[in-house]
Amino acid sequence: MTDSDKNKQLLHLVFGGELEHLEDVQFKDLSKLDIVGIFPDYASALVAWKGKAQQTVDNAHMRYFIVHMHKLLAP
Repeated sequence: MTDSDKNKQLLHLVFGGELEHLEDVQFKDLSKLDIVGIFPDYASALVAWKGKAQQTVDNAHMRYFIVHMHKLLAP
């Protein structure tokens, strides 16, 4: 692994919201989406995701996701 590979930004977005139905990824109210943040690597995004998931464990309809933004930004 080269130094440039080590310094490469692999951005990840963590967000969540309440789903209308457990079987689908359709949010109940888009204006209430919780944008947790953008993280420089998967490991830190996973820590944030776990924290939010644990905070909302009592609401079965609440879901948090990690989006691999670096894959969307690649040409």
